[in-house]
Amino acid sequence: MSYCSMVLQDHSWPWTEELDALSYLEAEDLAKFVPMLLSRTFVECYIAGNVEKSEAESMVKHVEDVLFNDPKPICRPLFASQFLTNRVTELKTGMKYFYNQQGTNPNDENSALVHYIQVHQDEFSMNIKLQMFKLIAKQATFHQLRTVEQLGYITSLSQRNDSGVYGVQFIIQSSVKGPGDIDLRVESLLKDLESKLYNISDEEFKSNVTALIDMKLEKHKNLSEESGFYWGEIQDGTLKFNRIDAEVTALKELKKEELIDFFNEYIKVDAPKKKSLSVCVYGNQHSKEMASDKDKVVSPSVEIEDIAGFRNSLPLYGSLRGCNQLKL
Repeated sequence: MSYCSMVLQDHSWPWTEELDALSYLEAEDLAKFVPMLLSRTFVECYIAGNVEKSEAESMVKHVEDVLFNDPKPICRPLFASQFLTNRVTELKTGMKYFYNQQGTNPNDENSALVHYIQVHQDEFSMNIKLQMFKLIAKQATFHQLRTVEQLGYITSLSQRNDSGVYGVQFIIQSSVKGPGDIDLRVESLLKDLESKLYNISDEEFKSNVTALIDMKLEKHKNLSEESGFYWGEIQDGTLKFNRIDAEVTALKELKKEELIDFFNEYIKVDAPKKKSLSVCVYGNQHSKEMASDKDKVVSPSVEIEDIAGFRNSLPLYGSLRGCNQLKL
């Protein structure tokens, strides 16, 4: 997972670099860093619970007064050019990327695969098609890879969201098969899912739509869960606080043929707009397979050898965040 994040996320660093920096860190370095950290600051707030709007505004004003409005302020506001943005690598259409790495623990016999398919930047109609695919395919994925083929205890299909850029990812950990073989099994599974989608009945399709709508309309279990939803919108910069209602409306209008067209265009094997990344980590049971797996990479597949160099060579999705942040 961490390697996948490093490939996709513009502001990410290998843990090895962080460990190296940590070995030189002294207490005095931290003491010098704190004033620099607070020298220019941006405050982003979300207040939830039994609080009136005027009380929330008063809380924020108090924080701003303490930080910025004292005769000798602790902080100064960030310059517009200093606002951080979360930007995501935009993989090339029609390309399959591989990143192969030996496991860091030589005694670990488990290998792992993350097979990621990047699809789109946040948009309601695309979101619900991706969610519908995941819902229909999730149980079939677990049954085939975990129960039938018994590849490993950890076998999952989930939606991935990187700062508003959406896709799906298969995650499998196995001591039985190496990552190269598992990746082929995922491709085979996608062909099986193709048949499942093509043959889905109108009744089953409607049943899945209803199930997804019910999941979306389920009330938040607690204040923490509700806050997580709103803070996620703020953090990603999407600010679509009407997301649930909008996606439910889109789901009610979704046709089976539209879902199949979406799958054919973005997900299926050799789909014309498909963009995929396979991150392969080799345990000691399969370490000798890494070299031969690399030799099997053929065009239009690309092996990633240097993550930072690869990330710098590709365009980034536009950031959904900016200096014009939401005001109270």
